Amino acid sequence: MKTTNYPSDLTDEQFALLEPLLPPAKPGGRPREVNLHDIIDGILYVNRTGCQWRALPHDYPPWSTVYHYFRTWRNDETWQLLNETLRPQVRVQAGRPPTPQTAYIDSQSVKSSHLPSAVGYDPGKKISGRKRHIVVDSMGLLMAVLVTAASVPDAVAAEDALAMFLWSAFPRLRRVWADTAYATRALLATVASWGQRWTVQIVRRAAGVQGWVLLPKRWVVERTFGWLIRYRRHSRDYEQRTQSSEAMIYISMIDRMVHRLKPERGHHRFYYRKAG
Repeated sequence: MKTTNYPSDLTDEQFALLEPLLPPAKPGGRPREVNLHDIIDGILYVNRTGCQWRALPHDYPPWSTVYHYFRTWRNDETWQLLNETLRPQVRVQAGRPPTPQTAYIDSQSVKSSHLPSAVGYDPGKKISGRKRHIVVDSMGLLMAVLVTAASVPDAVAAEDALAMFLWSAFPRLRRVWADTAYATRALLATVASWGQRWTVQIVRRAAGVQGWVLLPKRWVVERTFGWLIRYRRHSRDYEQRTQSSEAMIYISMIDRMVHRLKPERGHHRFYYRKAG
């Protein structure tokens, strides 16, 4: 058992939200001896501090064991399951319906380490690395994430990001807000061909306006990027595989939702504007 508590660790009440959703031990063989609470805390430590797996403090299980669970749950989509399960709970706790009526899509280009694959140059941001494409609901909670090379256009990646939706899980969805980078005939035609009830709505700058301006609707997804960057693992892309990058983003959002559902004593309450 871990003897030292770190700021990234979950309380027993917070871990209890995740424990029933974690895969059970495989039948046969040696019984599981590792404490899954310590495993989750170790993964969150790496996620929050941005340290290397081998630099994990000795208070946690061996780094190789912690990484094994991170990789296993990445491959079997456990992180996505946790995100999909917690998001409706957070919405209901905030007085919202379990599923959103509106969604928001955007991308963020970040520098990457010297990685062997999925690396490109974004001429708009002048960044060589990878690009994170996320879709969030009206509360900024993650609905889908896709990591590509930074050279992939937003509208092209949006087709794959939006196709990741489990349509039956969002019966109330009516529109997805996006900026002008997504205003391509190809994307709009692809979305229309799916025959869904929702459409992509483009937020445009007012004519003649120069410099930075606050665009309506756009702040929702930009706020989510602001939340994610507080987790130092996202300061740049350190992962060898884009699937690991996506898993780390899911983990950050899971940690945030768990703290909203079971805040520590003295933690302030979150308030949201009604956005649908």
